[in-house]
Amino acid sequence: MNHPIRTVAVVGAGTMGLGIAHICAASGFTTLLFDVQQEQVAAAIRIIDKNLSLTIQKGRLTEKQKAEALSRLRPVNQLSDMKADLIIEAVVEKLAIKRQLFLELEKINESKAILATNTSSISVSQIAEVLLDKSRCIGLHFFNPTDRMKLVEIISGTFTNPELVEVMKGFSNSIGKTAVLAKDSPGFIVNRVARHFYVESLKLLEENVTDIKTIDVLLRSAGFKMGPFELMDLIGVDTNLAVTKSVYEGFHQDPKFKPSDIQQRLVDAGHFGRKTGKGFYEYSSK
Repeated sequence: MNHPIRTVAVVGAGTMGLGIAHICAASGFTTLLFDVQQEQVAAAIRIIDKNLSLTIQKGRLTEKQKAEALSRLRPVNQLSDMKADLIIEAVVEKLAIKRQLFLELEKINESKAILATNTSSISVSQIAEVLLDKSRCIGLHFFNPTDRMKLVEIISGTFTNPELVEVMKGFSNSIGKTAVLAKDSPGFIVNRVARHFYVESLKLLEENVTDIKTIDVLLRSAGFKMGPFELMDLIGVDTNLAVTKSVYEGFHQDPKFKPSDIQQRLVDAGHFGRKTGKGFYEYSSK
């Protein structure tokens, strides 16, 4: 498939969306960024600016490279202006929303535009099912924090054009990522395996075996960079719960993937982790 990618459009300016936009702009691609909440786009660009400055401080970027990256990053006010060679959605983990978004993006963009979903666990085939041209839809799953995590999962749905996989492998390489191919199954590879990191830790908490801090300290001392509760707060307790629910339903409510009531209560209270200032831990607003 001869499909040069010059322009990337990212829909969703939350933690994942801004991270994807950051890495694409820094890698030389003209990058459009849209969110239904316009203030979220402005906030995302400020965070990208700050993160690029931190990279300069670490000696991995120059001021000139930062300026060039920011010049390639373009905020977009209307979804109808999201025209690109590659469109990556990074919106909430809800099938109906992703389907409706891709239906609109399919109408806006030419037939050669690639529609990539950053879904953590929803079937790529189910997302593509509503499209006129289902073959242009593929999974491109990044990991948080996107500017530092090297892995990306490429997921082919039932309808995905096989040649698109090679295009995405090349794109992943161009933005400094290591791509792995995954089948379209619940949770794919990483999130399926990682469920037990979270679910079993939450079970320990539910059974009063020990407390949150102790579990995190012990797992960090065992070699993990972050404990499960620290990581859920970073990812977003709401996002993490949504993935667990999706995998649980995808495996026909297999008890080993059952979501935790503790996590559900935090989400119901609006305590999503770092992004809201409180999750399993409390965070300073400074």
